[in-house]
Amino acid sequence: MMMNQRFRDVRSLWLQSDALRLGMNWSEEDTDKMHILVDDVQGDSHPGSFHLDVLNEEACIGVYEAGGKPAKFHVTDICDGWAQGHDGMNYILPSREVIADMVEIHASVVPWDGMILLSGCDKSAPAHLMAAARMDLPAIHIPSGSMRSGPDISTSGLAGPITARAKKGLATQKEIRDYQLTGCPSCGACQFMGTASTMQCMAEALGMALPGTAVMPATFMDIRRMARAAGKAVINLAKQGITAGQILTPAAFENAVKVHAAIGGSTNALIHLPAIAHELDFELDPQLFDRIGQQIKYLTNIQPSGKYVTELFWFAGGIPMIQWLLRDQLDLTVMTVTGNSLGDNLERLWQDGFFDRNRNYLKTYSILPQEIIRSPEQSDKSGSIAVLYGNIAPDGAVVKYSAVAENMHSHTGTAAVFDSEEAAQAAIIEGKIAAGAVVVIRYEGPKGSGMPEMFMTTDAIVFDEKLNGTVALLTDGRFSGASRGPCIGHISPEAVEGGPIALLEDGDLIEIDIPGRRLNVTGVNGKAMDAAEVNEIMASRRLAWKLPEQPPRRGILGRYTRNAVSAMAGAYMK
Repeated sequence: MMMNQRFRDVRSLWLQSDALRLGMNWSEEDTDKMHILVDDVQGDSHPGSFHLDVLNEEACIGVYEAGGKPAKFHVTDICDGWAQGHDGMNYILPSREVIADMVEIHASVVPWDGMILLSGCDKSAPAHLMAAARMDLPAIHIPSGSMRSGPDISTSGLAGPITARAKKGLATQKEIRDYQLTGCPSCGACQFMGTASTMQCMAEALGMALPGTAVMPATFMDIRRMARAAGKAVINLAKQGITAGQILTPAAFENAVKVHAAIGGSTNALIHLPAIAHELDFELDPQLFDRIGQQIKYLTNIQPSGKYVTELFWFAGGIPMIQWLLRDQLDLTVMTVTGNSLGDNLERLWQDGFFDRNRNYLKTYSILPQEIIRSPEQSDKSGSIAVLYGNIAPDGAVVKYSAVAENMHSHTGTAAVFDSEEAAQAAIIEGKIAAGAVVVIRYEGPKGSGMPEMFMTTDAIVFDEKLNGTVALLTDGRFSGASRGPCIGHISPEAVEGGPIALLEDGDLIEIDIPGRRLNVTGVNGKAMDAAEVNEIMASRRLAWKLPEQPPRRGILGRYTRNAVSAMAGAYMK
């Protein structure tokens, strides 16, 4: 029998602690076992979390089978998709902080021997990784898997264009209903390489999830078996004394950034990975993403930058195949939640037949694995993320250039400036934006309004034939992982702090130079000027600038906007 070492020293301090357990169908024998916190984000909040009660139960069975005693806890997460177009979007990023804090509370009041964290979407997965880093217990993450694909290998991301068409009266009720019935055909995270899928992949790439679990089809029995295996694995970690801090090392983060470059991951990883690293008391420099991106080949053909969906990516080998193809550029000695190194894990997957078994699923679709995951020798592109600097973004800005057409990698356009996303989106829908313009949306950073995403607006641009491929969007807010086109976000310092984006005016000339990593004002009133003239004008504007009146904010949104750090540092709360 495995004695609960952490609880042993405190259980005699207050005899009710055992009585409380025995009041919840624990046996006396259970009180002497290793105790494992099993914390999920299950709820009727969205398909990515709806089924986690099933995976939680499987994980608990695994803990029991390994001789431990699990205890279920829950903090339901929320979805960006429910918050589009209204102020609910302002609460999405702050929810990451709340989930991490609640797991900390769950993990601190009781002396657990280890914990299992079940999540798979935009804010819950990074929140769980932040909590694991903060608590430094033996811990394992179980990704919630991937939603099945829609008709004709489509995704829930069709919401953007069909909503834009509906607002212009161009979508029929049949089209709308067909999308509503088929856009989300099962539980699981959205079927493209958005933030949810990206952060599942990052959990695995960091070594915090079992090999092959990221974006696994959520309806397959495989995911239930892996959840049960995770229950056994956390007991193994506890026996060996391997904690999250021993897995989440700088080398593991560098491995993850390389995987991120290869899969064309969401720009939101540049918020989440630094926030996780902060919990470990080290800084993850945003330029690391840019530098690594220039060294690592872009290997995948997954929406929104490519053709296929995430379950097909898993069939093609998923994150283990990416790691195998990058093995000469990764640190294969890093520790993982299996209790073995990354290199050992990959070898065992080959021996187990994981890659061949998964690839056989692709025969159903008559798709070759190399159509989905290319080898480095087959790829002519490097990375996916660029960090830009200039007189608009002295502290940096982020663009996912793998989703930007080549003709827009270098672009100069006239600014159309808005102080909210709602105003910008309305102008686009009403046809008030000219081809070639640079739309600027400000006061939407972490301190400005909670850093909402701009998915509704980016898709309005993509849908408009006059604007698509000619119009760029700049913001101190963030973007959905599903966004396409020249979308430059995280501009820092943000407008509410008096960053240069607050000084931009309609008619300013904005130069976007992705190859040169530059983002600058190069003129005013449509007229190009030299740098000295521009600097003089911007200095004059700064003297006249006053912070616009901000709406009163209470509760968590008030605390978040008062205490959030820069997006380029991770947008966490101090």
